[in-house]
Amino acid sequence: MIVDQAVYRGGTREPCDVPTLAQELEALRADGAPDQDFLWIGLKDPTPEEFEVVRRALDLHPLAVEDALDGEQRAKLEAYDTSVYAVVKTLDYDPATSDIETGEVSVILGPHVAVTLRHGEIASLRGVRRRMEEHQQALLSYGPLSVLHGVLDTVVDTYTAIDEAVGSDLETIERDVFGGGNRTHSTTIYRLKREVLEFRRAAVPLGPVLHALTQEQGLVRSAELRLHFRDVADHLSGVLQDVESYDKLLSDILGAHLSQIGVQQNADMRRISAWAAMIAVPTLVAGIYGMNFDHMPELHWALGYPMVLGLMALAVGLLHRAFRRSGWL
Repeated sequence: MIVDQAVYRGGTREPCDVPTLAQELEALRADGAPDQDFLWIGLKDPTPEEFEVVRRALDLHPLAVEDALDGEQRAKLEAYDTSVYAVVKTLDYDPATSDIETGEVSVILGPHVAVTLRHGEIASLRGVRRRMEEHQQALLSYGPLSVLHGVLDTVVDTYTAIDEAVGSDLETIERDVFGGGNRTHSTTIYRLKREVLEFRRAAVPLGPVLHALTQEQGLVRSAELRLHFRDVADHLSGVLQDVESYDKLLSDILGAHLSQIGVQQNADMRRISAWAAMIAVPTLVAGIYGMNFDHMPELHWALGYPMVLGLMALAVGLLHRAFRRSGWL
């Protein structure tokens, strides 16, 4: 469905005055308006029938329409004869569970038109439009490409916030594993590593998209607008460096944690073996002595029983001392 639509002239929002999108766009082009004046349409989870109306009205490229409706795309940028299609992954982080949820936003640009289409609830663009209308009118005056900048800037800002949250969680796990607390379960480490990989799959493909938008001979003709895209690219570069380091550090932490578990299990086995050995000695003596043969040594001696008990206690004491010295106990 269409969640918002408006015409922007010189960066200022104006309501749509004609009944249909096609008539609005035709009027905009017929007025001889500058290339920077455009119609911005916001869509959310449209059906193929709903999007077909927009496609016919705006004469969008069929391949761009196909990709936008299919969803589940990697971040990319496609340039056609008269239109540009871009898709970017949006993320949301739950600090309570360390889960990263993924959404998707598509941006289709053409002469005097910008279409933003989002899939799912993790991709709200309402704040993007409001912020640009209130604080970035100069940026809106650059035309449809300014919409793409606004979307990418918001998405990368979200990546930066998630980067900080993941880094904080990782520091907590690192202190626990190497600080002797040993309260972290290997499942917790693995879950965070899996979410970092999800983060990486969303963020890494966005690098080439921003690189293409900062090239002098690329799609963006305005030097000033390229500077804005370059600023977004710099922020993304810092996020990508952190994500790479998180992945490697989590692998090291997981390996160290498993090694600590192995060492602890070996120590436990040594203790169990030591106690088993100490119990085995009196068990052996008692087993032999309890066979009650007529000619068993000391059988008819009053001190025979206490002597055997003392012998067993002495043997256990010597074994305990030996195991303590060897570090088994």
